[in-house]
Amino acid sequence: MILEQITEELTETLRSRVLALFGHPVDKVILQAPPRLSMGDLATPLALELAKVLKRKPREIAEAIANGIAMPQLVASVSVEGAGYLNFRLDRGGFTAAHIRTVMEPPPPAGERVIVEHTNINPNKAAHIGHLRNAILGDALVRCLKWLGYRVETQNYIDDTGVQVADVVVGFEHLESKTAADVQKMIDDPGTKFDYTCWDIYSRMTSFYAENPESQQWRRDTLHRIEQHEGETAKLAAIVAQAIVRRHIATMLRLGIEYDLLPKESDIIRLHFWDRAFELLKKSGAVIYETEGKHKGCWVMKLEGTDEFAGMDEPDKILVRSNGTVTYTGKDIAYQLWKFGLLDRTFEFRKFYAYPDGHPLWETTSSSDGSPDAPRFGGAKRVFNVIDTRQSYLQKVVTEGLRLLGYRKEADNSVHFSYEMVALTPATARALGMEISDEDASRAYVEMSGRKGFGVKADDLMDELEKKATEAVRQGGDRETPEGAARAAIARTVPEEETAELGRQIAVAALRYFMLKYGRNKVIAFDFNEALTFEGDSGPYLQYSTVRVNNIFNKMREREVDPMIDDQSLDRLTLTENITDEMWELVRLSADLPSQVRRAVDSLELSVLTHALLDIAQKFNSFYHKYPILNEKNDDERQRRAACAEVFRRTMVAALDLLGVPVPARM
Repeated sequence: MILEQITEELTETLRSRVLALFGHPVDKVILQAPPRLSMGDLATPLALELAKVLKRKPREIAEAIANGIAMPQLVASVSVEGAGYLNFRLDRGGFTAAHIRTVMEPPPPAGERVIVEHTNINPNKAAHIGHLRNAILGDALVRCLKWLGYRVETQNYIDDTGVQVADVVVGFEHLESKTAADVQKMIDDPGTKFDYTCWDIYSRMTSFYAENPESQQWRRDTLHRIEQHEGETAKLAAIVAQAIVRRHIATMLRLGIEYDLLPKESDIIRLHFWDRAFELLKKSGAVIYETEGKHKGCWVMKLEGTDEFAGMDEPDKILVRSNGTVTYTGKDIAYQLWKFGLLDRTFEFRKFYAYPDGHPLWETTSSSDGSPDAPRFGGAKRVFNVIDTRQSYLQKVVTEGLRLLGYRKEADNSVHFSYEMVALTPATARALGMEISDEDASRAYVEMSGRKGFGVKADDLMDELEKKATEAVRQGGDRETPEGAARAAIARTVPEEETAELGRQIAVAALRYFMLKYGRNKVIAFDFNEALTFEGDSGPYLQYSTVRVNNIFNKMREREVDPMIDDQSLDRLTLTENITDEMWELVRLSADLPSQVRRAVDSLELSVLTHALLDIAQKFNSFYHKYPILNEKNDDERQRRAACAEVFRRTMVAALDLLGVPVPARM
């Protein structure tokens, strides 16, 4: 955080300087890196802005400010450039020595309680590739928020009473003639992938409904029994949902994704959250009962004329249908009120699962079996809902519901983290065994449909990624090059278990990075070759760069080459000004990374962070090609190079953790 501290101190120095010289208070001082390193490290157009107020030439003002200014520690010099810019240069040696101690040091804890809701897969079938983008975006946001000092609660909402679960139950009861006991035996059978079985049943029901429209009554009856918690049907639905959720948790754990709480829709219904929210909405006038027109008999939120919904053909939203059933949006408003602690009721909580690292996963319960040891959930200051862009209108309705109830602050702090869909390139679709038409093969990507059963299961995708990554590890690289041939020879001596683990780590990096590197509002087409490349914009490339710098220090230890840059030697670290531009770029990019984390979170564009890490990795590889460390004979020069490499190493280890990318022991 050294760079941010210097920027803050320099900002205050400039404010005081302007006030003392010209008697003019300055509210805002812009300090940012100039376009070229030769122009300095921080620059401000302050004099140009003051020229309009003081009626003086900007260069004259800049020279007056610069003349005799007392600069903060580690700021070496100031110069007046161009029309009147003030450009500051840092003490490269002193800054590097100070920064290496605090690389990626998190800011002081903010203390603010934040909820991030993500994943939210319907518990009716296996997770698919589209769900992975949601979960990876949400998990990376959670990691960044925690690093920034927020108290983050990660929720994965379980819609265990919805149409999707009902359709699977209908399939078991009417197409398969299965009882709850029969289904439980299937779940207990270790040879059965229950989420895959349900995937097929769900797809079959879609076709069955289309061919037998009268069978839709089965769905309506089943939904009613599930919501009312009635009989064998409700029992079967609960068994299906719980088993599928456990499969989803296992799938996401392969990517290092964990949750704190599973809020269940069934508990929202049984604890009458919506009933209380409905009372509040009616009392405030936020919803009205329609007595005529196409919405006759419905309770409707009137949104026509509000700024957020201006120009829409159908802005009004039905919350309660004429038959008395509540829409998803109505339940979501109740749930959002609970997240902010605005309902006069809450859940009980019980343990659902214990992660391998000991972290407990809790679920809500509407029974009396809640644990007295459960932590506090809900009552957040800010809520992030990670939901795809197709849900934008409904998310706006939820936010407007809070606003109409008078909770303007909470409405402003309700954040929809939207994203576009993920598809597959035709080549990857074929590699995963999908049958695609010639027309699809000519397109940039192949879309999927879980309802039709046309898609790729998340576990199948990860299995294939791990297989390809493991094979790449076995081959060791391009055998036509000396370096590749050497790696291949080493790879043949590595135990199979270690090779498989390395393949797994590379696959995780490939998938997570691919899902994060694109802007969230861009449709992406997943491609095996692009994700698994060890060159350029990929997770494996970042891993390789980090392993490479780790190997440098490992070899220095083995050869007992001094000076080593470690915690014990930092007190003795002294650097001169002979730090080249290439070395300095590494240090500056590292020092700027905390601000990039903030920018990624503020903009909800986590690609900001992936781009920053790609830039610094490329800079390191160029630096190391020009400035080898291990064989440098001059102790002072080797120390300078090693210090810059250590800055890079610490930066990458910390930043890759924010992306959820593991750092392998070797590559």
